[in-house]
Amino acid sequence: MATKSLTITEEAYDRLREHKREGESFTETILRLTDRDRDVMKGFGAMRDADGIRDAVDSTRGELDADLRERERRR
Repeated sequence: MATKSLTITEEAYDRLREHKREGESFTETILRLTDRDRDVMKGFGAMRDADGIRDAVDSTRGELDADLRERERRR
């Protein structure tokens, strides 16, 4: 396999490293993240049947809405 050397910033390296899985090479990480056939919709709906997820979402949404209304009232 042919190889190429790249020069990237420290910030780019750190971001790439954050995506790197245990035991995965940087090459494997880059290929995984840039896979052209990657299905971005794959995970949507995965928790649809999880017990209590709807209640947790509704509760959190209510808390966030109340917090935003309170912040707006203070302005």
